[in-house]
Amino acid sequence: MKIKKGDNVIVSSGSRKDKNKQGKVLQIFKNENKVLVEGINIKKKITSDATGKKAMVDMEFPVDASNVMFYDEKAKKGSRLGFKVDDKGNKVRVAKASGTELK
Repeated sequence: MKIKKGDNVIVSSGSRKDKNKQGKVLQIFKNENKVLVEGINIKKKITSDATGKKAMVDMEFPVDASNVMFYDEKAKKGSRLGFKVDDKGNKVRVAKASGTELK
C-alpha cells in the first residue's frame, strides 16, 4: 500500500455522500487493505460509558484503500503514486500527476 498515515487523500469512488471529499489519513489497516480517513464514511454508533449511560456518537469507519487516491496539491487533483530511486540511492514516493517527490 503506497498511501501512508498523514497523507491527504480524495475519495475517488464509493458512496455518493463521500465521493470527491478530501481528508487526512488517520490510520491504516494493511491486513484488511483499508484506511481510516478524517471526516469520511461517518456512521452513528451507540456507546455506553462506565455509569451505563448510553449515547449516540458519530464515528469514522474504514474505507477500502482502492476507493481513495493521494491528493496532489500541485496538480489540484487525485494522483497515483509510484516509487523512484534518488541520487543518494534512497527510494522515494512520487506523485504521477505532477512528478513531485514526497517525503
